[in-house]
Amino acid sequence: MRNRKAAFHNLGCKVNAYETEAMQQMLEQAGYEIVPFEPGADVYIINTCTVTNVADRKSRQMLHKAKKMNPHAIVVAAGCYVQASREELEKDSSIDIIIGNNKKKDLVHILEHYEQSALEESVIDINHTGEYESLSLSKTMEHTRAYLKVQDGCNQFCSYCIIPYTRGRVRSREKSDVVDEVQSLAANGCREVVLTGIHLSSYGQDLGNGLLDLILAVSQVDGIRRIRLGSLEPRIITEEFVRILSGLPQFCPHFHLSLQSGCDATLKRMNRKYTAEEYYEKCCLIRRYFAHPAITTDVIVGFPGETQEEFEITKAFLDRVNFYETHIFQYSRRKGTRAAKMPNQIPAPVQHERSACLIAAGKRRQLAFEEELCGSETEVLFEESILVDGKQYASGHTKEYVRMLLETGEDLSNCLVKVRVGKERCQGLLLCEKVK
Repeated sequence: MRNRKAAFHNLGCKVNAYETEAMQQMLEQAGYEIVPFEPGADVYIINTCTVTNVADRKSRQMLHKAKKMNPHAIVVAAGCYVQASREELEKDSSIDIIIGNNKKKDLVHILEHYEQSALEESVIDINHTGEYESLSLSKTMEHTRAYLKVQDGCNQFCSYCIIPYTRGRVRSREKSDVVDEVQSLAANGCREVVLTGIHLSSYGQDLGNGLLDLILAVSQVDGIRRIRLGSLEPRIITEEFVRILSGLPQFCPHFHLSLQSGCDATLKRMNRKYTAEEYYEKCCLIRRYFAHPAITTDVIVGFPGETQEEFEITKAFLDRVNFYETHIFQYSRRKGTRAAKMPNQIPAPVQHERSACLIAAGKRRQLAFEEELCGSETEVLFEESILVDGKQYASGHTKEYVRMLLETGEDLSNCLVKVRVGKERCQGLLLCEKVK
């Protein structure tokens, strides 16, 4: 198996992306040549997703595409779709190996023991394990920014969500292990780390510490200039949490607070553990400690039983909070969840209409937030150089994760630069200039 060509394709969340990159590095260290996801590979690894029906379909499509690109290649299905649909995949002739969650760390061993024409299975009962899967990175493809998985599993059981059944219960990575990885990434030039997890707010509850402890430990690593967080639950936003973060120069005031609905009746059916008013109070607390924080969120439209009145309540609530960005999802009926059995499932045309309405309003709020930055001085971490209409620009993000362009012939990749934000835009992005 050594010196063979392997290709990867990732579907789904940042946690999946991290795991895919870690598996890729494992194969590189084992002597595999990593090649693009195109014809010619000997092994195709698809890290699947099952968060929606669309994700299931895309996972199947990519698995079948891999086998078509090379019928003699070994096709590996890994991840959440495997965990949710094991029996279905066992019958799929396009798939040679299936690997569930918490077994991706064994990829090299599984490939080495694969027998021709025999389906290799490595799927555990994810709902009865307390083990955190040990995966790590020494470098990242983005170079400037690294996404670190520090937590897995979820105990929330929102009525629409299949993920607790595919990822299992909450399991956290040891703080010392995270710090070691951050030190390695920093030594390889990484400036920014993003701490991610399936339910990041639960980090440490099985270890006797918490997310704040981890953030403080990471902030002590030399070379790390920015710390960003993945999606959070509102309950983690306490005065102590926000006050301490506001005192960390590396912390980026970009809070992605999962909402899903601004209507209490809908939230209750979703089994979300807060009210809209409690959520709003958390946003006010953040704005008390940060001058211009970016608060972003996810919203599900067309949840079973959502009346027009409930939708209007959510729409008004989004304006009240005044989010920087809102990620709008149309409800996807997932077999095995409580919501799938609920009455009054909302027709697709109604979902689409409501989604379009919230997306349009969200774009207006996003532009308004960015316009408030015009004329101010801020710091941008530049990531790459791009060419637009014959002009070269450096592209990067502020701490609030607002993307900026700076016209320059210099290669500013991985450089932190103080800039003044202008009013002009290029391809929808704000232009800035260096502060002399």
